Amino acid sequence: MNKKENFRIIKKEDKAYPKLLGTITNPPEILYCIGDTSLLESRSLAVVGSRKCSEYGKTTAMRIGEAAAHNNITVVSGMAKGIDSFAHLGALKAGGKTIAVLGCGVNICYPKENRKLYEQIASEGLLVSELPPDAEPRPYTFPQRNRIISGISEAVAVVEAGTGSGALITAEIAAAQGREVFAVPGNINSQYSLGTNKLLTDGATPIAVIDDIFIGMGIKPALSRSETESLGRDEEQVYRLIKENGEVTVDFICRALNKTPVFVNGIVTVLEIKGLVVYNLGKIFIAKF
Repeated sequence: MNKKENFRIIKKEDKAYPKLLGTITNPPEILYCIGDTSLLESRSLAVVGSRKCSEYGKTTAMRIGEAAAHNNITVVSGMAKGIDSFAHLGALKAGGKTIAVLGCGVNICYPKENRKLYEQIASEGLLVSELPPDAEPRPYTFPQRNRIISGISEAVAVVEAGTGSGALITAEIAAAQGREVFAVPGNINSQYSLGTNKLLTDGATPIAVIDDIFIGMGIKPALSRSETESLGRDEEQVYRLIKENGEVTVDFICRALNKTPVFVNGIVTVLEIKGLVVYNLGKIFIAKF
């Protein structure tokens, strides 16, 4: 289809204009959109990072995108090469939603090699730009669009970033906007992690496990299909019992299932390692729903 003829204009005074974005300094007067504009009012997480990234960064960005989808959180990023693209792909792969904020006209695919991703986001998510259609990408338009990426998001997760990465600009803007900034710890010997590790020393919230992001956003992390399928029969039985009864004790599980404490403690330990339950002060709680 001709993207130039199928975009929607949302002005700052319109009801459809995202409320979070309207609270930032210098919000865009107009948004040009292709796709599902209702996503502008969904709970959202920005996932950003360097164009050049490691396999660790790619995998982590994908996993964050997938986890966001499982938790009904829209992934926001800039559709750049590297971390941005993998975050978008992770969300789409898991059947979730994603918003790409472009540094060019909304009818232009940049970079060109992301054409397939661009088309998929246009169909299943949302493309957004404050620049008019046909506006070519320029070096200054990308730092400028970063305020929109963080502005429409509740929080920002920086996966990998070198010292000169634009993702650090997004993190800085996000902090100024009052958004929580999460950072993925990286190898101290890796050039790809210098920026993210510096963010951590400057006060960003570390991500020990991906669910830390959603807990930080006030969300009880959801159990993914792969996690459900990975549970053995005994693990699932114990997990369901804990979920149905709220906080329980080992003794409660033993009596309910007619199992020994050694058996139950072993299962609970496995579930805790998998991040599905929390064992604290003699009580067992569900960590993921």
